Amino acid sequence: MRVGDFEIKEPVPELRKPHLIACLRPWVDAGSVGSLALARLERHLAAQDLGALATPGKFFDFTRYRPMTYQVEGQRRLSIPNSNLRYGIGAAGSDFILFHMLEPHMFAEEYIDSIVEVMRFFKIQRYCRIGGMYDAVPHTRPLLVMATVDGEPLKGVGGAIASRPGPYQGPTSIMNLAGDRVTAMGAENMSLMVRLPQYVQLEEDRSGAARLLSVLCNVYNFPQDLGISQRGTRQYERVSAEVERNPGVLALVQKLEQDYDGRLETMAQEDPPPPAPAPALPLAPSVEEFLRGLGGSAPQSEPDANEEP
Repeated sequence: MRVGDFEIKEPVPELRKPHLIACLRPWVDAGSVGSLALARLERHLAAQDLGALATPGKFFDFTRYRPMTYQVEGQRRLSIPNSNLRYGIGAAGSDFILFHMLEPHMFAEEYIDSIVEVMRFFKIQRYCRIGGMYDAVPHTRPLLVMATVDGEPLKGVGGAIASRPGPYQGPTSIMNLAGDRVTAMGAENMSLMVRLPQYVQLEEDRSGAARLLSVLCNVYNFPQDLGISQRGTRQYERVSAEVERNPGVLALVQKLEQDYDGRLETMAQEDPPPPAPAPALPLAPSVEEFLRGLGGSAPQSEPDANEEP
């Protein structure tokens, strides 16, 4: 059946007070942390397909989101980029819709209207957007997860830093309108964003995904082991070993550690609001060369599977 521009699979499941957990790519999915976290939740909840856009080419430019070709038993198959909905049955009175959102290239207002129609159809109680952004934080400290609900600091959740929206002004995503529409329809609008070290930009930051999952576990009483990643630990251990061999990067990390500790001390003394994220730090050419050796790139001030996170 059609709900807006989404084709919903039948029979349509009856979901109990569902919460929609969404990740938006590519704008706020640094290190693929939101995508990895959603994939882990899908496996935990044994999620099933719920629906997708009936005609994704209406909203997406396939020269920018490339279709992928693959082989199945010797037969060529084509995977077309789409915004996919899956659902899982929760254990505490609420079920879940997991939404891999792609940022639209055209007809964004219609796209958002369709997403809101899906939320209304399933009587969504909460829209929780998860993701990651780069910040001036060290990889040697627990990663910060900034959390808000309905624009106010989210308090009392282990691992989350209650935060108000910062003073940033500049380019953003049209998809922020979806959160505004959620608030207007009377559902909760939650945001969980993990801050990743800007000097190490991994294609898949497993530690960042695990940190995000640990907060989701505290919000929804999921098993705590979802927020543990041995691969993430090994990734950051390898980064630490490389840092020790580069005096310029080591000095940068030590400065970030001091700033991080000072920020947490200030946040503990002042309630609210916490300070805004520190600005991106300029890097020396030797540091940029180090980043390229790790497979990363120089930091930016704004963010443009079947394995554990």
